[in-house]
Amino acid sequence: MRALQLVEDRRLEAVDLPPPPPPGIGEVTVSIRAVALNHIDVWGWRGMAFAKRKMPLVIGAEASGEVEEIGPGVANLLPGQLVSIYGARTCGRCRACREGRDNLCAHVSGVHGFHLDGFAQEKVNLPARLLVPAPPQVDAIGAAVAPVTFGTVEHMLFDNARLEPGETILVHAGGSGIGSAAIQLAKRMGCTVITTVGSSDKIDKAKALGADHVINYREDRFEGAVRKLTAKKGVDVVFEHVGADTWAGSMLCLKRGGRLVTCGSTSGVSTQMNLMQLFQQQLKIFGSFGCRMRNMEDAMLKMAAGIVRPVIDTEVDFDGIDLALRRMEGRDVFGKIILRVA
Repeated sequence: MRALQLVEDRRLEAVDLPPPPPPGIGEVTVSIRAVALNHIDVWGWRGMAFAKRKMPLVIGAEASGEVEEIGPGVANLLPGQLVSIYGARTCGRCRACREGRDNLCAHVSGVHGFHLDGFAQEKVNLPARLLVPAPPQVDAIGAAVAPVTFGTVEHMLFDNARLEPGETILVHAGGSGIGSAAIQLAKRMGCTVITTVGSSDKIDKAKALGADHVINYREDRFEGAVRKLTAKKGVDVVFEHVGADTWAGSMLCLKRGGRLVTCGSTSGVSTQMNLMQLFQQQLKIFGSFGCRMRNMEDAMLKMAAGIVRPVIDTEVDFDGIDLALRRMEGRDVFGKIILRVA
């Protein structure tokens, strides 16, 4: 069975592993079809794991696959079914899991591809409860981008920031996977969307997704541009995932009572904040990590209805993984890079 393992920092190898055993009680054997690469894969590749892990480690945190074999006690899945895979190994027993708040599991074992073996392998046994069936209109790529790319954004915008039609939102890094998803989801519900990009060639692509205003942050200070576009009022919501480089400017972009929701820190994990600005302007800050499985279902239903679509930069095989990760590290992508497994 072919798999893609990280053997040391910045060194990946395609290897042959034994196939998984027959699925146990409550388990399913899944044949992986597509892996969607994320910045978490870049972090792991360059050694920024922030947690104990043991190498070699199979990479890949976001994926889709086809049900191949069903273990005892599984009643909600059928062989041949396309499924989207939840990326964290949750316990399924704690109160958060029972209530569908999967990303708040009290006993989570880790994230696949980061702390635990991931999905860049031909077959894997998984608990059936972590698999979300894809609607017939959604293909393997759509199902692959549901857990992180779209599920994360659904959770950020709707569960946390409570984005409403008619509001104005600033989406950072509109050319990223989650940025391209956020533009679409916000625009389709009737919001005014302002986004930032890092190069001029991404401006028209962001507008094609629905962005009303696109700022090249390498040429203009985005906070000044946003204040000008909003007649100094600011935006209702900032979709933040860049971190230290943009944090202060993001806070300045908020209107009084505005909401900032963040899920990432690709430019650094520490920053300073003006507390007087925070309480005087009555700003709200939401930390958001991962998603609920319900968010994956909602995202795929929107894909099936044609409301949103995955934005794909390129597709690669195992031989193209190093170049793909280097391009992501240099932010030289627009949308997602998909690793085809089968």
